Amino acid sequence: MGQTESETQISDRDDGAYEETLKRTLREKPDIETLFALAQHLFDRGENEEASIYVRWALAMVPRHPTAQWNMAILLMAEARLEAAEVHFRRLIEIVGENPRSALHLADCLRRQGKFDESEIWYRKATGLDPANTEAWIDWCLLAQQRGNLFHAWQLLQDAAHIAGEVPQILLTRARLCRREGRVDEAIRLLAEIPRDAPRIPVLFERGECLRDIGRFEEAWNDFAEAKRLCRDVEGHRYDAAGAEAEIQRLKQFFMRSRTASLPRARRRQDIPQPLFITGFPRSGTTLVEQILTSHPRVRAGDELRFVEFAARASSRWLGGSFGYPECLAGLSVGDNLQMVERLRDYYLDCARAAGLLGAGAAFFTDKMPLNEMHLGLIHLLFPESLIIHVRRHPLDIVCSNFESFHPHGFNQAFAVETSAQHYVLIDGLLAHYREQLDLRLMEIRYEALVANPAAEMPRRLPLSQLPPPSRRGRGHIAARTGTSRLSRRLRPVARQSHVRGTRTPIDTTKRLRRPITGVDSCIISEG
Repeated sequence: MGQTESETQISDRDDGAYEETLKRTLREKPDIETLFALAQHLFDRGENEEASIYVRWALAMVPRHPTAQWNMAILLMAEARLEAAEVHFRRLIEIVGENPRSALHLADCLRRQGKFDESEIWYRKATGLDPANTEAWIDWCLLAQQRGNLFHAWQLLQDAAHIAGEVPQILLTRARLCRREGRVDEAIRLLAEIPRDAPRIPVLFERGECLRDIGRFEEAWNDFAEAKRLCRDVEGHRYDAAGAEAEIQRLKQFFMRSRTASLPRARRRQDIPQPLFITGFPRSGTTLVEQILTSHPRVRAGDELRFVEFAARASSRWLGGSFGYPECLAGLSVGDNLQMVERLRDYYLDCARAAGLLGAGAAFFTDKMPLNEMHLGLIHLLFPESLIIHVRRHPLDIVCSNFESFHPHGFNQAFAVETSAQHYVLIDGLLAHYREQLDLRLMEIRYEALVANPAAEMPRRLPLSQLPPPSRRGRGHIAARTGTSRLSRRLRPVARQSHVRGTRTPIDTTKRLRRPITGVDSCIISEG
């Protein structure tokens, strides 16, 4: 984040003693450099929420301090609060002027929000201020790919290669462009030219996708398996089974019908668009459902929104006491907290407003954050009238598709096939609990049936009947959008049979997966 301490210096200290020394210094005589040092220390440990407390303290002390603005922006980016991060990047530039680092980060922040025109301007500035920065050229190339302008992407990549030479990052990006254009053999050849001492994880994932695209499934699976092994053993991405089980048990114990009956529900805001929640295990087909929904002109694409998670965090701060989430929600029934449920609802909606989702013309916006079903109890309190669309897909397809992707959702469940299956069972059990204990407006959709006949599977069951009918579109239409998730960027044409059971899984892996998933989804028996 900041510049007060190097990561090496911090890692050499005893964490507990160092942190306590900094906190004692702040108690005795607060100063901004100590605030920065403590925030950096906490950020390095992944404790972003606590780090933000000290950065906000620094901002309160010296509102126009450049390091405070930078640290706040980086923390907000790490939490995917992109609109808020943009504010602080712009303030930093206002204070110190344009420089390569702030210009590049603002460009990236704008790109991830889908503000492509503004992002283009700042990538141009970043490369102009520091033409030797390969990362800036590569990121600008990624923007061109997202905009569908492959000709411009190739031009930018050529400029980057002219400056940096045939470095691994250039070769990898060139391979990705080749694969996107269908030149898979050429992409594989380029990947083979990347030196073995270069970072292997992105190379293995990309080669795995190439091999899968041309039907060499066993080789593709081997690459994915090696990439995930490196993620676990080198980068430390391991499934937190104890943490997952403990959190789900707490949610089950709290959200019981006998307890929630006494809790207030927020009223529906009639003056602004309402959320449509799309839930489902990662890779279950939530992106496809969102795209079909947003083909209606009055449904706005929200993509993967962390606003429910933010509201859950806010609840423990606002309701006070010694309880965390979800136990703190018991305080909603206390007399002086009766309006708090609507404050939490409005906090979620304020986040949506900042993301540009509440503008005129829309009646609904989508929220398809992966594994939002963890928070169905909170959603039920804040938006009791909102529809929840839960997407189911054959569990073997889900688990294997997770294994082919890099994402940390769900306590790092996706870094081994066995842990994906384990987490699937936990989440399915939690969903069954919510359905038994809460009166949810929940509709289930089968991904396979949706792909086979999207027109028949969804619209007649959705809350769009009161809206003007959308223009007719062809089967498999993908709505125009500026969503930022990796899934959205990589989605193939949706209405084709290869989406159903499209991944071939090695037999030994399938056998290992059957036991943890059997009994959760009956289709594992019917579909073999």
